Amino acid sequence: MQCSDIQTNLDGITRRIQAACRTASRSTGEVTLIAVSKTVCAERISSAYQSGLRNFGENRVQEAQSKWPQLAYLQPQPIKHLIGHLQSNKVKTALELFDIIHSLDSLDLAEMINHRANRRIPVLLEVNVAGESSKGGFSLEALTAACISIAKLPNLDVRGLMTVAPQADDPQEVRPVFRQLREIRDSLGLPELSMGMSNDFEVAIEEGATMIRLGRAIFGERV
Repeated sequence: MQCSDIQTNLDGITRRIQAACRTASRSTGEVTLIAVSKTVCAERISSAYQSGLRNFGENRVQEAQSKWPQLAYLQPQPIKHLIGHLQSNKVKTALELFDIIHSLDSLDLAEMINHRANRRIPVLLEVNVAGESSKGGFSLEALTAACISIAKLPNLDVRGLMTVAPQADDPQEVRPVFRQLREIRDSLGLPELSMGMSNDFEVAIEEGATMIRLGRAIFGERV
């Protein structure tokens, strides 16, 4: 995909974000677009950067480690979000690569990050709202106690919650998941809500997302 194709996609996404924000009586400034660059080469990431994107999300630490050093020339450097599962043996590398971690999914991992960090790390707690056995994240029942415990760790800055909604043909089917996460986020008094991907981001915005994670909608189908 050429830079012009990415720009065309981005223009369309921007219009859709604006429309969703109007529906929800929200400002577009409340929504951060994260370009999910999983399997996307450094050249195409650079093209997306030239199109104005400044937030990028990666699923795998090892993949990010192989390509982001090639993009050190981008200034200012993009904000890099880890949105995939973080293995304990990748914590040190992740802390060197990423600015924020969306996928904190256990107390053990929180304690490990706290121990390894030499700065305060912004994190989001991943929540398995729908209780899917195939996905990680805190259960709804365990979330509040976990949030209280993690907030006490000096090197972690708990910024909000993240979820991956169940796959559905109709985005309206996952609206209750997004709404429930927003209500929990509000009850915890946290600012950020990372939810919504290429197939359901408009519904997520209408339900309060402050960060949306789009890959296919920006870069096209993965190859």
